[in-house]
Amino acid sequence: MKKTYKIEVDCANCAAKMEEAAKRTGGVKSATVNFMTLKMAVEFEDGADPKAVMPQVLAACKRVEDDCEIFF
Repeated sequence: MKKTYKIEVDCANCAAKMEEAAKRTGGVKSATVNFMTLKMAVEFEDGADPKAVMPQVLAACKRVEDDCEIFF
């Protein structure tokens, strides 16, 4: 399953780091952050619950940029 979320990120470098952090989160098959459109596309592993995984993705992204927000 693939979903797209609105994300607040301040710079392209941070967006790239958040993308890598999201990819390393359990339950995430792949992730892409587009700094220009402020969107994060997340493909979840089979059987993963997006509502359970996304708070973990947000926590991983906040380690990169503590004021980032993902709207899910």
